[in-house]
Amino acid sequence: MDRITLVLADDNLIVREGVRALLARDPALEVVGLAADYDELVSAAVRLRPQVIVTDIRMPPTFQDEGIEAAREVRRRLPGTGTVVLSQYDDPEYAVRLLGDGAAGYAYLLKDRVSDAGLLGRAIRAVATGGSLIDPMIVRELMDPARDEGELSEAKESLLRQVAEGRPVKAIALASGDTPEAVNAAIEQLFLDLAEGASRGRQSALRRLRMLHTAILRREEQGETLSRLLPSGLADKLLRDRAAVERTERLNVTVLMSDVRGYSGIAENTDPAVLAGQLNAHRRAMNAAILNAGGTVMQYVGDAVMAVFGAPDPSPDHAGSAIRAACNMHVRQAALDAEWAAQELAPFWLGIGLSTGEVAAALLGSDERVEYTLVGDTVNLAQRMQDLARPAGTVAAEATVRAGGGAWPWKSLGARPIKGRSTPVNAYHLVVN
Repeated sequence: MDRITLVLADDNLIVREGVRALLARDPALEVVGLAADYDELVSAAVRLRPQVIVTDIRMPPTFQDEGIEAAREVRRRLPGTGTVVLSQYDDPEYAVRLLGDGAAGYAYLLKDRVSDAGLLGRAIRAVATGGSLIDPMIVRELMDPARDEGELSEAKESLLRQVAEGRPVKAIALASGDTPEAVNAAIEQLFLDLAEGASRGRQSALRRLRMLHTAILRREEQGETLSRLLPSGLADKLLRDRAAVERTERLNVTVLMSDVRGYSGIAENTDPAVLAGQLNAHRRAMNAAILNAGGTVMQYVGDAVMAVFGAPDPSPDHAGSAIRAACNMHVRQAALDAEWAAQELAPFWLGIGLSTGEVAAALLGSDERVEYTLVGDTVNLAQRMQDLARPAGTVAAEATVRAGGGAWPWKSLGARPIKGRSTPVNAYHLVVN
C-alpha cells in the first residue's frame, strides 16, 4: 500500500514530536521530514516532495502567519501539495481566508483537536486528493450565529451546514439530485433569508458565510475549469500566468512513454470488470511514480502512459528525473504483479521509452475542450524507444543517457533505424537487477 508522505512543521518541539507520534499510529501515513520555521519547511518540502504538509500558523522568525505563507510558497513550487494548517485560533475568519485562495487541497484544524487522530487523518487524506476540510468546531462557529436569526427548515439547515463545511456546489448538487445552478440559487436565497432582519451584531457571521461561498465558487471556477483535461500542475501555472494560454513555449524536456506488453491478449482472457480494477491500480501506481519524480502526466490512452519532465515548469534535471521515474514504475508494477499473482491475475510487463530534446508546448483546442500538447521529434522518438523496449524494460535515446549523467547502468543496443528518420539513433537499455 502506498503511504501518504508528510512534512510536519511546528516551532514547539513537544507539539511537533507529539503530532509525529500520533501520525505514526496510522499505517497509511509517513512523516518524511520535520521543520521548525518558514525556511526549514520550504526547504524540506522542496527536497522531499511530500504529498501533504502539516503546519502551525505562527512560526519563527516573526510568529505571524509563516506557516500559511510557507504553505503558499510550497504550493507555488510544487503545485498540488496538500496543506493541513493547525491553529490555536478558533476565529472562523482564518479558515475562510485560507479557503479563499482559490485552490483546493487546504484543511484547517484547531490544535486542541489534534488528539482526535481520526479527524487529523481525514483532513490529510482529503487534501492529498485535492479536497478541503474545516474543523467541525469552526463549522459550528460559522453556523450558530446564523441559527439565531430564526428557525431554519430542515432543507435549509442541511444546505447551510454543507456550505459551512466548504463543500463545492457541484458536490452538493450531486448529493441532492439538483443542478449546480439550482443549488447556487438556493444558497443565495438562504443568505437573503438570513440577512433579512439580521441585527448588527450578527452581520459578521453572515459575512463569513458569504465569503466562504465566494471562496467555494472561486475554487470551482479557477480550479475545476482550468484543470479540465489538463495535466497536473498546468492549471496552477495558468492561475499564475493567464497569458500562458496564448503562447507556444520551446522547452528542453524528457518525454516518457510506457506500454503494457501483451495487453490485448490479457484483455481477451480477463473479465472486463477485473481488468478495469487492474488498469486502475496500474494507473495509480504509474501516476505516483511520475509525480514523485517531478513529472507531469500528459495522458492515459488505454494501457499506455505519456509523461513529460521539464514541462510545464522547466527543470534542469529532467532527464535524471525521468530515469528515476521509469525505475520506480517498474518497481511499483512488480509489487502489483506480486499481489495479482496471489489472485491468479495476469501480470503487466512494462516497456518504457525515454527521449530528451526540444519540444514546442502549447494549449490547443476550443472553449469546450482544451489540451496541453507537446509537439516535436522528441515525442516521436520516445515512442520509438518504447517500441525497442521488448519484451520489457526501459530503453532511452543517447541524448537522455548523456543528460541523465553516468550513474545509471546502460547497455548499448547500437545504432537503430528509426521510422521517419534518415539516420539511425543510438539506443541504450537500462540494466536492472
